[in-house]
Amino acid sequence: MYPFIRMFKELYVHRKAPPLPIDGTHVSHHMCWPWDIDFWMELNNGRTLTLFDLGRIPLARRTGLIPVLRQKKWGLTVAGSCVRYRRRIRPFERFEMRTRAAGVDHRFIYMEQSMWKASGECANHAMYRTAVTGPAGIVPPSEVMAAMGVTEMPELPAHVTAWITAEDTRPWPPMADR
Repeated sequence: MYPFIRMFKELYVHRKAPPLPIDGTHVSHHMCWPWDIDFWMELNNGRTLTLFDLGRIPLARRTGLIPVLRQKKWGLTVAGSCVRYRRRIRPFERFEMRTRAAGVDHRFIYMEQSMWKASGECANHAMYRTAVTGPAGIVPPSEVMAAMGVTEMPELPAHVTAWITAEDTRPWPPMADR
């Protein structure tokens, strides 16, 4: 089930957090609950992706994207992700989540998220390609940034441009006979 209560809590906790620039980092703190774990008594990989919403939505609010989405009647969607899992997060373990926009291309807004253990070790790291959608489909990021009053975005890191290149070579739709 989607963590609606946790999302409302995050939005409430960060309701008075100062605005962030488009490339600012939103930091939040969480705990791994028993319903977040799998058979190996660790944070489930799929649940990790769901919990990352708890960072992206407050970041969108703090950067001013949410008011623009409401005003323009646009939506926000995930169009792809790439994740590295390196350290286990166990039940009742606290962790810090860091969320930031890594940059944009002609079609997508790229987001970077990570979870950090109290020891300072990075447990996992995710890159997301996200899209703002409207009645005609994907809204160009340049139009989104202009509506937010953003004039400059940081240049995409090399690993993101390499991911974009790799995704462009991936067949779509996937082959059904394999």
